[in-house]
Amino acid sequence: MPERAELPGAPEPEDRVVAHVDMDCFYAACERLREPELEGEPVVVGMGYEPGDTIGAVATASYEAREFGVESAMPIEQALERLPRRAEADPEAEDAPDSDESGFYRPVDMTFYEETAAEVKAILHEAAETVREVSIDEAYLDLTPEGWDGAREAVEHLRERIREEVGVVASVGVAPNMSTAKIASDHDKPDGLVVVRPDAVSEFLAPIPVDDLHGVGPVTARTLRERGIETAGDVAEADPVELEREFGERGRELYDRARGRDDRAVEPRGRPKSLSSESALEATDDPETKRDLVRSLAADVSERARAKDALYRTIGIKVVQPPFDVNTRARSLSGPVDDHDLVEAVALDLLDEFDDAEVRKLGVRVSNLDFTAAEQATIDSWDGAGTAARGQPDQSEAADASPDEEVPTEAEQATIGGWEHGTADDGAEEDSAWHVRRGQTRLPEFAEEE
Repeated sequence: MPERAELPGAPEPEDRVVAHVDMDCFYAACERLREPELEGEPVVVGMGYEPGDTIGAVATASYEAREFGVESAMPIEQALERLPRRAEADPEAEDAPDSDESGFYRPVDMTFYEETAAEVKAILHEAAETVREVSIDEAYLDLTPEGWDGAREAVEHLRERIREEVGVVASVGVAPNMSTAKIASDHDKPDGLVVVRPDAVSEFLAPIPVDDLHGVGPVTARTLRERGIETAGDVAEADPVELEREFGERGRELYDRARGRDDRAVEPRGRPKSLSSESALEATDDPETKRDLVRSLAADVSERARAKDALYRTIGIKVVQPPFDVNTRARSLSGPVDDHDLVEAVALDLLDEFDDAEVRKLGVRVSNLDFTAAEQATIDSWDGAGTAARGQPDQSEAADASPDEEVPTEAEQATIGGWEHGTADDGAEEDSAWHVRRGQTRLPEFAEEE
């Protein structure tokens, strides 16, 4: 394989642009999708609120319910004391609570929430090359190809799509790293968008309460306050040796995060279903400029596949036309391969359709990955019925595919426009569970971060 070509305009690693997308009161928002009359009302999603139930907890509370003091992971009995359940069956009954002082309670419906989350995540995977899903309602996106000038516009478009196509609301933080982006997404909820450029990180973090720093729970926060450390700015000015002595490795990490240092790259969890490489460029309709970029992207993605010992059965491209018109094309092969020249040839062939189109971003993807093949199925050995010559699609497999969709497989049913998204372990964030900051207890099976 030739050396990886330098991608035109690709920022240096220190110029990374990361977005953290966090759905606002997601379970309550899902309930409002099927019951629009709940909009603007206090909504509590949880279990244990039916008469006779003795054990239960709040999964999520809408912002209206929070005004009554109801919080996620609160015992349901306590929630009912603060916000009585509205008598929906007979609101005129003598013992019915005042409608202004009561709320709606709904049981957890994970199947529905996961279906809704899948729609949101499909949009996220269209918006960015690399997405790290960390729970049912939040994810990190690597927006480095957009650069700082294009990131805000891209995120505004992303939030608009989620609102219009799915019907729920997302708050987003954009920053140079994951930890700062997560704090930023929580900074202006609900329906917030906070962009923290590299030169503003220190100023942004300085007044943040220590409770809101990534990985700080109530015990750590109390210990810090006992030492007069109230904010991220205080942590940044503290002695890192003392912090490490008190909290071990977490103390050093706390010090670094408070200073806006976080070198973690946005990476999908588990084995990916696809690998892709994208790059934004000044909008152009010049065919050679587009072809040169696709060659570089093909070299990059095929090198990454080889580094991960991944073979692939499908090769595709992504073409974004101004402002955010996403087009995808793909071609399926009859066996898994590792062949840089084939990736480039197929990608360029698919690009021919957009020869005269103005584009602002291009991507190349390989999918239907195979990590288990003992040896590569060589292209030259494909013969007979249902096989393909080098660089040609398997016609028996692709005959019914439309021009803008690849042959569907079981692993690719949740795609939009054929641009497959990866998978992740739904649930907890990698270092600290969502409840650490607030001292709450994770609810089995349906814990949700707000």
